[in-house]
Amino acid sequence: MLIRKALSTCLKEKQVTSLRLSGITACVFDAYGTLFDFTSAAAQEKSALGDQWQALSDLWRTKQLQYTWLRSLMGKHADFWQVTGDALDFAMTSLKIEDPALRDRLMSLYLKLCAYPEVKDTLIQLKAHGMKLATLSNGEPKMLKTAIENAGITGLLDAVLSAEQVGIYKPHPNVYRLATDRFGVKANQICFVSSNAWDAHAAKAFGFRVIWCNRFGQAPEHIPSPPDGEITTLASLPAIVGMA
Repeated sequence: MLIRKALSTCLKEKQVTSLRLSGITACVFDAYGTLFDFTSAAAQEKSALGDQWQALSDLWRTKQLQYTWLRSLMGKHADFWQVTGDALDFAMTSLKIEDPALRDRLMSLYLKLCAYPEVKDTLIQLKAHGMKLATLSNGEPKMLKTAIENAGITGLLDAVLSAEQVGIYKPHPNVYRLATDRFGVKANQICFVSSNAWDAHAAKAFGFRVIWCNRFGQAPEHIPSPPDGEITTLASLPAIVGMA
């Protein structure tokens, strides 16, 4: 088993090394799970949550995504802050956690999620070579602003694009269109990066060149429009887009 896993890792690294995307003028990143670690809010409350912290984090995230899709299909939009709170309420009720003060602390921590360790250095490398950079997220603008400031990457981003600008969530094409409109380029001149496989496939269907940052070792999705490549951290990205 260990040998098989090592061979698989080597093969993926070889594929990443040989992967190159030409003609890219902008890199656009999903936020939650790609730039920011959504598990870090619950992780910082381990003392209060005990061994339930991971279960809460997982259920919170799963229900958060489900609510964005359901609200989009129902035509009942609410901003991502409300969706995040509703999802947390569901998760806490499901796990029989009754603690309003803890709920408030978790929501506050979601505004200050930790960035993944390689994020800032990767953005610095891309920016130094003239690449336009943006985040394109379901996140509500104030949520994104706070997370970006907390990560110390405000000056590295040329744009912060939110689904709130079009009143519907990913994977609707209107969300991805925000990036082409902002930079005034064709979709295939943008490299979109997401840790969410469904998001990567939807962005590819829109016309972006897409890299799936598979941080969590997930199996590939069985839906149309697979991404152009797969990496495990953003550190591999500069070489892929010709910036290293």
